[in-house]
Amino acid sequence: MKLTGRTALITGISHGIGHATAVLFAQEGANIIGADIDSEKGEKVIERIRKSGSSALFIKTDISNTEDVKYLIKRSRGFNTIDILFNNAGVEVVKKLEDTCEEEWDRTINVNLKSVFLCTKYAIPEMRKRGGGAIINNSSAAALVGSFSPVYSASKGGIVALTKSLAVELAPDKIRVNCICPGAIETPMLQRVIEKQGDPKIVRKTRTGAYPLGRFGLPEEIAKTALFLASDDSSFVTGGVFVVDGGFTSQ
Repeated sequence: MKLTGRTALITGISHGIGHATAVLFAQEGANIIGADIDSEKGEKVIERIRKSGSSALFIKTDISNTEDVKYLIKRSRGFNTIDILFNNAGVEVVKKLEDTCEEEWDRTINVNLKSVFLCTKYAIPEMRKRGGGAIINNSSAAALVGSFSPVYSASKGGIVALTKSLAVELAPDKIRVNCICPGAIETPMLQRVIEKQGDPKIVRKTRTGAYPLGRFGLPEEIAKTALFLASDDSSFVTGGVFVVDGGFTSQ
C-alpha cells in the first residue's frame, strides 16, 4: 500500500497505460481522478476501481484545452489535494513529415506536449499546499531515436526536455518530476499504428524482432514504473528519464 492517503490525477485513463496505472495505484491505496476525452470508457474504468473499494472520480476533459484543464483541477479539489500527476494521454500520427498536414502537427503537439504544460501548470499550486508531490510524464522511446513519425517524436522529445527543466524549477517546492520513455506497448494505440503500416501480422513480426527481448511491453509494466516514481521509493529521484523498451534503444 505505497500510496495510501494520496490522490493521483491520471490523464488518458480510458485504456492502455492510463487504465493499468489507475488500477494499480488504486490497489496501492490511492484515490483516483481520471481524465479522458472518452467518457464512456473512462467511466467504466472508474466504476471498476470503485467496486474494488477505492475512491475514484472521472472528469471528461480535453487536456489540450485550457478551460477544460482548469475545470479538471477545480473538480479535483473534491479530494482536497493532488499528490500525484501522471501526464499520460497522447495521440499518434503515422506519417512522413511531407505527408503531415498542419492540423495534424498542431493536434499532436497540443495533445502530447501542450497538455503536459497545462496540467502541470494548474496542478502545481495544489501540490504546494501539500508540501510537495510527484509528477510523471509519459514520453516515448521515439523521443530518443528516429521513429515512424517526426511529429510524434517531436512532441515526445519536448516532454523529455520539459521534464528536466521542471525538475529543477520545482525542486525547491519538493515536487519531483520524472518521465517514462516506453517502447512499443500492447495498447489500442499500438494496434492502430501497426494497422497503418501494412499487413498487421508481418508488421508485428518485424517490429517485435527489433526488440532484444523479442516482444512488446505490457501496460502493467509501465504502470509499475509509474508506481515507483509516484511513491517514496523514488524519494531522491527527479529529472529522470526512465527508458522501458525491452532494450530497443540500446542497440
